[in-house]
Amino acid sequence: MKEIIFYTRKQCSLCEEAKQTLLLVQEDIPFSLVERDISEKDEWTEQFGLMIPVVEIEGEIVQFGVVDFYSISKRLQQEL
Repeated sequence: MKEIIFYTRKQCSLCEEAKQTLLLVQEDIPFSLVERDISEKDEWTEQFGLMIPVVEIEGEIVQFGVVDFYSISKRLQQEL
């Protein structure tokens, strides 16, 4: 099963929308979702602070900022 790493932080409305999008994709294509709050590690804050939410699949940043259903679905289907 594929794993998506989702970089987020508290009180981020874009992050909340992105999570809902990921959960909708997950209904069609099974994957495990690992959430990482960037405030937990300085390196995450430095790397992703201006980009969140960030979706990473197989070590590759697939989307950041606005996360859309179609792009994530298409990327996961390529992996199948």
